[in-house]
Amino acid sequence: MNYRKSMVLGIPGTYLDSEVFYEDAPFLENAPFLSTLIANPNHIGCHTIGETEKIFKGTQEMEREMISICAEQVFGGNEAEQDGYVASGGTEANIQALWIYRNYFVKEYDAKINEIAVVYSEDSHYSFAKGANLLNLRSLVVNVNSDTRAIDTRDLKTKIRDVQKEGVNFFIVNLNLSTTMFGSVDDIDTVVDFLAENNLNFRLHIDAAFGGFIYPFTNPENSFSFKNAYITSITIDAHKMMQTPYGTGIFLIRKGFMKYVCTEEAQYVTGKDHTLCGSRSGANAIAIWMILHNYGSEGWKMKMQSLVDRTTELCCQLDKLGIEYFRNPFLNIIAIRAKYISSNIADKFVLVPDKHEDPHWWKIVMMPHITKGNIDTFISELKTQTQSCISE
Repeated sequence: MNYRKSMVLGIPGTYLDSEVFYEDAPFLENAPFLSTLIANPNHIGCHTIGETEKIFKGTQEMEREMISICAEQVFGGNEAEQDGYVASGGTEANIQALWIYRNYFVKEYDAKINEIAVVYSEDSHYSFAKGANLLNLRSLVVNVNSDTRAIDTRDLKTKIRDVQKEGVNFFIVNLNLSTTMFGSVDDIDTVVDFLAENNLNFRLHIDAAFGGFIYPFTNPENSFSFKNAYITSITIDAHKMMQTPYGTGIFLIRKGFMKYVCTEEAQYVTGKDHTLCGSRSGANAIAIWMILHNYGSEGWKMKMQSLVDRTTELCCQLDKLGIEYFRNPFLNIIAIRAKYISSNIADKFVLVPDKHEDPHWWKIVMMPHITKGNIDTFISELKTQTQSCISE
């Protein structure tokens, strides 16, 4: 519906300020995302379950279709067996998962809060520490190998057995489909085998905020999909590899779980609210829908593979210089040992450290804006730096 043309009296929203965002701008005719921003649809709630607000049913339908594409075509889910919504980003989507599983264990198993732990590796995104803090849950942070970035399974087993002795019997487990810093992918099969063989009561969430729109296309034969019965939910960020506007994280979960976070007090919202953020822009869903339909699966696969190929080319240059780095061959992230990167190079090329105080690694992410000239200049300066160190 259009606020200007319809008698909308009860919705606490309106079109964007007309003094700044005027609706008759000629460029809006062929700009669906911008025109949707002007219309300002509020996608409060989760539109894949039950009844939702009718005022923006058109854009809600596009969001449902987009969620279906991601859950079924990208992550192998069965038709109409997943719920989801466009979150503000990966942080919210990850916390949404923790919130759901905490309430699930409390309601279904009468678990006490101190009997539930969140399990994640030290390379996991900070949103898990944030979420555990918000939800008053215990964190089990598992060590990783400093070279391979693989989860230390002995440390995992030891920490779980230790907390079991303290009465922790319910586990919310996160595994990473590309960590933010390294692009490392957790060994899902090994971890799940341990959890299942020991009859642990767990729910498995996958943080694919970075890898979700690249890894399934560059390595389609993998265990990170809804075909894997152990996976209950997945986070993806469209505003990373998909280059959508910020605020386009995606939360996917098997049906039957969103009910554990239904906010019954949201009586004025049709269908109530099952999301952490509440009100959110429908335009963000449109942005994702547009890109998915523009490329199609084969077009997107070609785009992602080209980024991986360019990353491989840069790695070959690093190999020739004898520079140590970590890189997953199916992803476009390279983490270089800090001893090879001077502060001047880090500043000039805006590299990202694993920690700003005493960094051990500097990160490069191969994105579409990076040209061959950028890479050649980077390698040239690395060579100059290396030769200077040798001569000294």
